[in-house]
Amino acid sequence: MTHIPPFEELHTRMLDVGNLHAAAAVLEWDQEVYMPSAGGPARGRQLATLNAQAHALFAAPEVADLLGHAQEQAGLTPDQAALLEEIAYDYARASRIPGSLIRRFSKARSAAYQAWLEARGRSDFALFLPHLKALIELCREKAECLGYEDTPYDALLEDYERGMTTARLKPVFELLARRQSDLVARIGRVSGKEAAPWLRQRWDTARQWEFTEFVLRDMGFDFKAGRQDRSAHPFTTNFSIHDVRITTRLSEDDFFSALFSSVHEGGHALYEQGFREEDEGTLLASAPSLGIHESQSRLWENVIGRSLPFWRHYLPALRALYPGQLDRVDAEDLFKAANRVSPSLIRVEADECTYNLHIILRFELEVALIEGKLEAEDVPSAWNEKIKHYLGLEVPNDAMGCLQDIHWSHGSFGYFPTYALGNLYAAQLLATMQRDIPGLWEEIGRGAFGACLDWLREKVHRIGRRKTAVEIIREATGADTGPDAFLDYLESKYASLYNLHF
Repeated sequence: MTHIPPFEELHTRMLDVGNLHAAAAVLEWDQEVYMPSAGGPARGRQLATLNAQAHALFAAPEVADLLGHAQEQAGLTPDQAALLEEIAYDYARASRIPGSLIRRFSKARSAAYQAWLEARGRSDFALFLPHLKALIELCREKAECLGYEDTPYDALLEDYERGMTTARLKPVFELLARRQSDLVARIGRVSGKEAAPWLRQRWDTARQWEFTEFVLRDMGFDFKAGRQDRSAHPFTTNFSIHDVRITTRLSEDDFFSALFSSVHEGGHALYEQGFREEDEGTLLASAPSLGIHESQSRLWENVIGRSLPFWRHYLPALRALYPGQLDRVDAEDLFKAANRVSPSLIRVEADECTYNLHIILRFELEVALIEGKLEAEDVPSAWNEKIKHYLGLEVPNDAMGCLQDIHWSHGSFGYFPTYALGNLYAAQLLATMQRDIPGLWEEIGRGAFGACLDWLREKVHRIGRRKTAVEIIREATGADTGPDAFLDYLESKYASLYNLHF
């Protein structure tokens, strides 16, 4: 009988686990893009089976033995040792969760997603409430299985931002809330309340689609290894390095929505397409945290996509796509409109100055829900109070309030803070990238994004999970993670736009 080295046996088993997760991801992608609504119950059962099988294969007791033997195996390369560390980390968490919980969670998520679609369409929170209650209870059960020191929310946060805690987030978010609220107030005192009149036109959605794909190609998105579709909520998923899917949403009333959704998801997709070929199918071909993943989408969407050089380059193409509609609009007009600060009810349409405020209020609600300090029934009123507090707005209905995001229908409690962390990471990466690439903005002004993408490939993408997000940022920028670079970037940019003095 041929003896299979333990590392090879474990590696093969992990590839099988990854294939099951990829198959589940295909079904989830289809559920949000093409699946008829009546298919929801069956899809829930299918996903429950796949996820339970993947969990059983990964969390089986014999995997602990294989890990132990593989780690003692002589002649391991640094990459093999790094892969074993990541498998061990994931195994330690997965083995604490019973398969029955995985199955119940998968079925509950699928049912909740369908209920969320209906509830949002009708703007009726009551339709979603029983599903939200069920998912909160399942998240609490999961947190108890995983264990925690201070709050059960930390156990859930660890799934998305490894090493982060609620206690570490709170002072950072308090600082962001204070400085960003002050900035928004100062801008509000000097800015006009109405959007530019030229925006109040009908923007053909087929042409929007054409423009988004044009920009995605320029960014470096490989359409031979990916595609773009439409969905209710834009997202990115991947089934391999060579099959990365993004979605966007189109509205003839909104000139910017489709573009910024596509550029945002394109930033995620470039990360997924940028892992090392030799890591394909392994845990190393993944990001160490969602915060570092979000840094890529925020950098492309906000820093590059909302920049003046970007609009100078693409204005001629837009005029060709929309004959007569932009004849009296110049690049500066586009730049100012793309960066207009105006508190909004909708997170995905929020400007840079108010976006983190949306995240902070969701974080506060999530912690309260998981800790049992807020009942699910009270979410709409609590949401509306926080929108009033942070953004000074009244919420007219549930669809524009607590039903606007997909995340809770997925049971993704702990996810939202990564968006704010992504903004912080992106600002630090930007500061260093500008030093390393002196002609960066001139190249962007020519629609040449290769130098930017190459820099990100080297400093972030190709590392995969060999290092933590904190280590990646520290090594790429020479500084620890913090809010200073982001606040400097934000205040400098908007002081210039609105002629403010600090």
